[in-house]
Amino acid sequence: MHANIHIPEDFLKNIEETMPKHLDMESFIAACKRPLRKSIRVNTLKISVEEFLLRAKEKGWSLEPVPWCETGFWITADESIIPLGNTAEHMAGLFYIQEASSMMPVSALFMGDDKFQSVLDTAAAPGSKTTQIAAKMNNEGVLVANEYAASRVKVLHANIERCGVRNAALSNFDGRVFGGWLPEQFDAVLLDAPCSGEGIIRKDPDAMKNWSRESVIDIAATQKDLIESAFHALKPNGT
Repeated sequence: MHANIHIPEDFLKNIEETMPKHLDMESFIAACKRPLRKSIRVNTLKISVEEFLLRAKEKGWSLEPVPWCETGFWITADESIIPLGNTAEHMAGLFYIQEASSMMPVSALFMGDDKFQSVLDTAAAPGSKTTQIAAKMNNEGVLVANEYAASRVKVLHANIERCGVRNAALSNFDGRVFGGWLPEQFDAVLLDAPCSGEGIIRKDPDAMKNWSRESVIDIAATQKDLIESAFHALKPNGT
């Protein structure tokens, strides 16, 4: 599928130096080129999983549960006539097209059955995790969905609206300000920090076009600042 995938030589050299002995580069490169399985998350703010499964059956969609998210499913559907994103169910916000791996952080955040009254999503666009958090909160309490890139706030807003999220306040700040502005204010904080893109090469062949060791070091410094800010914004004993 992604035959013309771009993997920089420097990156491969870097991986080779750190790769454990029992693994090999050929398998690594093959894995990078393997397309991702499509997955969706049922939006329980609008429909129950049981009801959704009945709808999916009528549509001829085949679903396989994602083990770490009770509302997540890998999906096999004929998209030749109508792509999943154009279905009435998607437009009505009954489900969200979300990578299975992306469901994991929110599942982890809510592992302790905690009822969080205040949650900060520090880098929220496009909103897959924000809408997942809102569903976990059952639209109660307050969820601050922050996004630094102004151009991405519109998409975040559209997804929050589509999914019927009612407890979110959108903000457009550098995530580094929250520790100083709102110290010890949140029961839980999620930080899906900006990354250097190595992990998304399976869905975007050009993800690593601008990869360099310098940019990785630069992004790592930003990540450290963000996690520090997020930590200060967290209440004592927060998550």
